[in-house]
Amino acid sequence: MNSESTPKIVSNGNSALGPILKTGLELQAMREAGRVVAFAVRKAFDALEQGITTRELDAIARGAIESEGAKPGFLGLYGFPATACVSINEEIVHGIPGDRIVRSGDLVTLDCGAIVDGYNSDHAITEVVGDSTSEKDDLIDTTRKSLEAGIKAARYGNRIGDISSAIEGYVVPRSYELVREYVGHGVGKRLHEPPQVPNFGTSGQGLELQVGLVLAIEPMVNVGGWQTRILDDEWTVVTADGSLSCHFEHTVAITEDGPQVLTVE
Repeated sequence: MNSESTPKIVSNGNSALGPILKTGLELQAMREAGRVVAFAVRKAFDALEQGITTRELDAIARGAIESEGAKPGFLGLYGFPATACVSINEEIVHGIPGDRIVRSGDLVTLDCGAIVDGYNSDHAITEVVGDSTSEKDDLIDTTRKSLEAGIKAARYGNRIGDISSAIEGYVVPRSYELVREYVGHGVGKRLHEPPQVPNFGTSGQGLELQVGLVLAIEPMVNVGGWQTRILDDEWTVVTADGSLSCHFEHTVAITEDGPQVLTVE
């Protein structure tokens, strides 16, 4: 789940704080939270097929998290009513699970979080159900590889702008647009901590990355324009022009040995 690039979400107890560096013991808890959410997302996607409802996907994710003794990180957060955000096709983020039936060819994003010992994780993956197209495959490949580029730039001594520039530098030359109103963020005892991590920017600028900083890096890539709008449910964010969107996210720790992805099994 991403942070808005305006102060609206970041100001929930966070805006006056600087970056919160994690100790080795805290990182242990966050690695476990990352493992759990990666497991939950995988279990949900294992069940992804034509005919399943988004509510059923959400129930699978919740069951997987709770089976590991962890807590869903999104459930009740800011009033969100589910364990996972399930967003389809033109829906970018924060889709509320319900009775919608997944159909062959749908582009499905599942964004989920888990809490272990009070520490959060945040993870998102996009896949196509059943038959895909070259357009959808290229969008997924571009978004995934832009996340990889951003993670590679998340090195001790670099700056937030280096992450942002790496993502933008991979996406824009391929004629896609990056969502601007919603960005990555720090992660810890709160799901949304400082700093914000935009998916566009200039290298060498922004906060210097320090050992112990944990970030959710999450490019959101649109086939059409970058503009967005929010549906009447006041949660689901869609592309303003109705074009397809894709979202990948990992929780990443800054270490002396380089970036370490925490959201893996």
